[in-house]
Formats: sequence, structure tokens, C-alpha cells
Amino acid sequence: MADLSLKPITPLGNDAPVRVTIGPVTIAEVVDSAFASLTRRMGQDIAAVAKGAGIPLPAAGKVEQGATYGAFWLGPDSWMVEAPFASHEDIVAHLKPVFGETASVTEQTDAWARFDVTGERLPALFERLCNYDIARHGAGSASRTMLEHLGCYVVIRSATHISVLGPRSSAQSLFHALETAAHSAF
Repeated sequence: MADLSLKPITPLGNDAPVRVTIGPVTIAEVVDSAFASLTRRMGQDIAAVAKGAGIPLPAAGKVEQGATYGAFWLGPDSWMVEAPFASHEDIVAHLKPVFGETASVTEQTDAWARFDVTGERLPALFERLCNYDIARHGAGSASRTMLEHLGCYVVIRSATHISVLGPRSSAQSLFHALETAAHSAF
């Protein structure tokens, strides 16, 4: 009889996240974050509620990290909220009671593949990948940009740590682009 049990796989299709080091950079598949989009509904004020719940709502082009939740700006009155997957697997169930009818909350965890790129000389790598100027924007910045042919979010967590979120359905292409650019740069 066939084994019909289900087991989770990473966006790259493996049992465990992939991690490679090329020269001074490491590219790591990250699977321990839960994501949800949060959009303020017209006429509602969510700033005080978010602050009270420890959910940062950063300004345009920015990323902030709180004790549990982090967030980066997506557009006017809209953010991507992230939290540890282990404690927030159903992140919407945590956020919806906080915001009620004042905001729309949408599950995003399985829509995105996240790769963390760490190491020195990251601007040299990203100038080969996209038109988002890592050196000029610096730590605490985030933007949607085209990386190769994919619409991705680039989140600059520090000078030596950048997260790239791309469509999960294109995780292999995104990982290949990151690896190829790293081989080219270093």
C-alpha cells in the first residue's frame, strides 16, 4: 500500500532548507517566518492599535522589527507583517482579532519564498540582480523591485543581511539568480 501521509517541503522542494556559501556571502532558504498582508480600511485609524499590539507600521520604503512582529511597507496604508512560524503558523488568527474590521488581513506565508543573503559586499551582488540601490538606501529599507524577471521584495535588515521574498512558484529561478550573481560577483 502506498504511503499517503503528507509532509511539508521547502519552497525549493526539499525536506530541509538549502544553504550555500559563495565567496563572502551565504544564501539561505528561510522557512521559519509567517507572513500576512495588512491593509488599513478607508476611514480607519490603526496606528494606536498596532502600536499597542507591538506591530510596527513602518513608513514608506522602510522595514521595522518589534519584539515578535516585523513589518515592511508595501504601499499606501499597506504592510507585510512577519512573525515566527513556530508560534504564528496561522498568523491571520493572531492579527484579525487585533484589527477587527479596521484592516484587511490576508495570509501570505505560502505565497512567498524567502532567501536571506548574508555577508560582506552585498551591494556588489545586488547591483547585478536588480535596480534597487542597496548602498544608497541602507539598513532599515525595503522595496519591491524586479530581480531577474521576478517581482520581489528586497528587505535590507542590516549592512550584512538582506532578505529577498519572491513568488514561491518561482523559488528555483530566484535561487538560481542569486547563486549565479554571487558566482559572478565573487
